[in-house]
Amino acid sequence: MPNTGREEQLPFLKNGIAQVGIIVPDLDQAVKAYWERFGIGPWHIYTYGKPLVKRMTYRGRPAEYRMRIALSWIGSLRIELIEMLEGDTVYAEFVKEHGYGLHHFGVLVDDMEEALAQAEKAGLAMTQDGAGFGLDGDGHYAYLDTEKEIGVTIELIERPKRRVPPERIYPPER
Repeated sequence: MPNTGREEQLPFLKNGIAQVGIIVPDLDQAVKAYWERFGIGPWHIYTYGKPLVKRMTYRGRPAEYRMRIALSWIGSLRIELIEMLEGDTVYAEFVKEHGYGLHHFGVLVDDMEEALAQAEKAGLAMTQDGAGFGLDGDGHYAYLDTEKEIGVTIELIERPKRRVPPERIYPPER
């Protein structure tokens, strides 16, 4: 593959895609279908918003929004299902324009501030983010405005060292 110079501009891309995010109309129905039809699970379910997510922005301004998410694995790829609940979000924009479906590719970063600076230098604006959802107040996600260029949004993910226990797991553990 030819070197385009993007590797130097956006070094966070070199580790590849760690997550695929899909917006669904009904999270409970979706996790049940993924489990029963395809055996994908278990799903760890959370509600993201205040007070769990300490700081949120949308289009450059402080924001408050809520969504339910479910996380599982297909091999080494994490799948995230997202159900919008309230507030202005990139998810609502996406559904209005495209309907439900594949929203983002997530890439892991070690240092969110450095990755965001690299993205900004490359001309990629952050559209929405949230931080502070880990047990120790760490954890940060940020969406970049890449859909028009590549057909999908890129999410930068700085995973928390310790995650808050899920609200629920599907199917229930026995």
